[in-house]
Amino acid sequence: MLVTDSDSDELSRPQVPAHSGRDWSAATPRAGAPFAAGDHSSAVTRSQNRPDSDWEIPLPPARPRPWLIPLGLFLATCQCVYYVGWRSFVQVTTWDATSQQFQQTPLTPAEHQRAALLYAAGVLGILGTHELGHFLQTLRYRMHASFPLFIPVPPPLSLFGTMGAVIFQRGSNSDRKSLFDIAISGPLAGLAVTLPVLIYGMLTCQVTPSPTWEGTREFGEPLLMKGLQRLIRPVPEGYTSWLNPPLFAGWFGLFITALNLLPIGQLDGGHLLHCLLPRTARFWARRFFALLATTVIIAGMYYDQRLFMWIPLLLLLSFMGIQHPPTLDDTVPLGRTRVILGWLTLAFLIIGITPIPFS
Repeated sequence: MLVTDSDSDELSRPQVPAHSGRDWSAATPRAGAPFAAGDHSSAVTRSQNRPDSDWEIPLPPARPRPWLIPLGLFLATCQCVYYVGWRSFVQVTTWDATSQQFQQTPLTPAEHQRAALLYAAGVLGILGTHELGHFLQTLRYRMHASFPLFIPVPPPLSLFGTMGAVIFQRGSNSDRKSLFDIAISGPLAGLAVTLPVLIYGMLTCQVTPSPTWEGTREFGEPLLMKGLQRLIRPVPEGYTSWLNPPLFAGWFGLFITALNLLPIGQLDGGHLLHCLLPRTARFWARRFFALLATTVIIAGMYYDQRLFMWIPLLLLLSFMGIQHPPTLDDTVPLGRTRVILGWLTLAFLIIGITPIPFS
């Protein structure tokens, strides 16, 4: 997830700072760029260091990015995620067709450690690739952004060991096109790792008749996961797939990607919605949030109380802000390819979200 800390009013009025410390007189046009006498300031304002700009603007020396806190948070997240894997995978449940009984075989210490490492590697690989997609695009567009900040959550406060990661962008010299590229790169990069991990988990998991005893935790399946299951390894009626480390990590990847694509505020979906509909994004974000909150409350009261587990997320989104601030230039065209890709990425929310994640 990418978060900008700029004031929205400031973003809506792009101006050349009078005392920014930059030597604007040294701005020179790129080769072949049009030059209009008397229009220096507007040309400089339009460029704002975009890679496709017609102007070369000397930049001040880049301040070094703080790395101690990101490194500490990453190591803490590694520990929390590994511990979740260590607690979650202690035995293997199989079905003995001869005796028609379940058999639970404890893992050896080596197998136990391998399972925890597999889960941690899957989760951290998915999150790390997602954030790397954002980060590399900020470098491409010469944005000043933090290193990815992983969010560790120790069990039992979290079933996964983490709440994801975030990159903070100081100020904003991003326009509509650059923000789009930065926002969409994270989910697409994360899915490029999530899907192979998920498929590997499906191929290697244990499939048994559905257990009859209580105390097992069930995870909901999004539409994409159901479709892949039917194509790769169909599960007969009355049977259940038992989560193994890669399947659990892949499920988490789908879940966190779908959450990030909610078209609200400064989630990745909020960035994409603003880039696709810069004039009406605020209207649709408010309506979507109101519809989501109403659905959770009414369906939770009359259909399934487990839907109330979404209320903390709704409160967090409300605290973060539902509306997206404008970019430096919302008039920059995206082009047909970006528009189609953007809507397809937002549509992933439909096939990737799990209304009742677990019970």
